[in-house]
Amino acid sequence: MDLVFIWFILLGVLLAGYAVLDGFDLGVGILHPFAKDDFERRVFLNAIGPIWDGNEVWLVTFGGALLAAFPEAYATIFSALYIPFMALLFALVFRAVSIEFRSKMTSPAWRKAWDFGFFFSSLLATLLFGIAVGTGMLGIPLDERGVFIGSFLDLLKPYPILVGLLAVATFALHGALYLNLKVPHGELHDRVGRWIWHTWGIFLVLYILTTVYTLIAVPRSVPNFEHVPWAALLIVLHVLAIANIPRAVFYDQPRFAFLSSAVSIICMVTLFSMALWPNLVTASNDPANSITIYRAASSEKTLWIMFIIALIGMPLVLSYTAAIYWTFRRRVEIGEHSY
Repeated sequence: MDLVFIWFILLGVLLAGYAVLDGFDLGVGILHPFAKDDFERRVFLNAIGPIWDGNEVWLVTFGGALLAAFPEAYATIFSALYIPFMALLFALVFRAVSIEFRSKMTSPAWRKAWDFGFFFSSLLATLLFGIAVGTGMLGIPLDERGVFIGSFLDLLKPYPILVGLLAVATFALHGALYLNLKVPHGELHDRVGRWIWHTWGIFLVLYILTTVYTLIAVPRSVPNFEHVPWAALLIVLHVLAIANIPRAVFYDQPRFAFLSSAVSIICMVTLFSMALWPNLVTASNDPANSITIYRAASSEKTLWIMFIIALIGMPLVLSYTAAIYWTFRRRVEIGEHSY
């Protein structure tokens, strides 16, 4: 395996890590309006309070790694998706502000305003993430130098929007499963359990529709799987993980249900990466103009330096993440200094 391929894998790991970790707290934000009163909304916020900002470090690291390892792809992606990415940045910043500012005053109007901000920014960020993935699958018009030659209207197609809706359903389900682990037993916990069934049903319908649409709209994604012997096993694992969610919920095994959701998300990111290979940016107008990982890669020296830094830094990040999750592993208790 060469360094370019290794960095392609590392980018996939960072993207999967972000989707799993920040996915559930974005999902909590999407479910936030369904809380009945201020106490329940505080329970939701405190379920993610100690960890949400650490989860977003994975996205920052992914962006930095993409810039350093594949600068040409980074430039093309951000120039093509400038408007959606600025909207995404606004959503992530406004979401952070909503979480932190909500508890600064007890006024009902103040808290309702920030509650809406938390919900809307979580929904918008998730939808934009999905649209970006769908756009990456379809490809964008590029010239021979790899420069985006389309317009914003080229991005507004049914397939990316469907993938965006699937992302919303996926994270809502992931968030409900996380709340099932964190919410104290009682009436709210029972309602969260019912939300799991609703979100799983919506997710399943959108997942089937998106899979069928992908086979029709992106036929070039199939040949890659024909050359990878273990691709069938990955697809089977994905299906089993999805099927195990309702089974684990029915038998009151919330940890296995959440783990199955995490495995399902990792499988989706892996399948997306395999469908994209060897491109980082696919040209929809001419496949020869696509930006492959080898065309976009930095120098070998740069990749080696970054790889050494990753070998040092990744264990530290994983250790810190594990320590934080272990420290705040218990169910939520609302106290004087809670959100």
